[in-house]
Amino acid sequence: MGKRSLKIFISVMSIIMVLLLIGIFLIGGSPAGESVSGVMRDCVLHEHDRINLFGGMQVNPGAISAFTVTGMVLIFALIVRIFVIPKFKLVPGKFQMVLEQAVGFFDNLAKTNSPGRNSFLGAYVFAAGVYIFLSTLFELLGLQAVTAQGHPVTLPAPLSDINAAIAMGCLSYLVILSGGILSNGIKGVGKTLKEFSLPISMSFRLFGGLLSGALVSELVYYYVQLSFVLPVLVGVMFTLLHALIQTYVLTLLTSLFYGEVSEKKKAE
Repeated sequence: MGKRSLKIFISVMSIIMVLLLIGIFLIGGSPAGESVSGVMRDCVLHEHDRINLFGGMQVNPGAISAFTVTGMVLIFALIVRIFVIPKFKLVPGKFQMVLEQAVGFFDNLAKTNSPGRNSFLGAYVFAAGVYIFLSTLFELLGLQAVTAQGHPVTLPAPLSDINAAIAMGCLSYLVILSGGILSNGIKGVGKTLKEFSLPISMSFRLFGGLLSGALVSELVYYYVQLSFVLPVLVGVMFTLLHALIQTYVLTLLTSLFYGEVSEKKKAE
């Protein structure tokens, strides 16, 4: 009976998919109005969808997203610190296990790549990793805001704004520089400054990775033939993939370079 029900379900879903595809190709065409290049430009530059901040200065939607994600993370961390951590048990529950696994992953990442000095590094890569992961998933919420012109706009992922990506890359570079100074003094500064292109590469790697998913989703939405089921699959897939990849790449690079510049040279 179970196999028969499964076959019926697969048959019904197959028929629905075939009818859906037929409908998609019968509709055809692309929407009138703004060109696809305009859609892409607005997705990157946000020239026409700025939002009033506190009724005065106009900012990109990405800034509002960054404030929102930061506030959510801080409130969640405060709640966990006050109400959850004091109740931790020797035999962990599900939430405690997930939290310990996340902390342990980034702590091991720091210890593996920077065995000499890693206490602050572990805390930083954990905070940076959590922020990148959650800020990337933020766009899946589809939260709306009203622009200065009075029309609604969906808040994007904070790091899809080039300014936020540059800030994250430069902050990570400063953390690396601090490791070099604390371990090797002036020599550590010189060793870190040799990698002068590091903040640029980290920033644009992060920005490009996150923005590519947004652009692909916008492109798929733009064409009516593809705007029924595919955008959901593409959007969720790209968002989850980028959240994992970008979190791992930036925290790994930060740990590697921090460990390199903070390594003390053995006296000859």
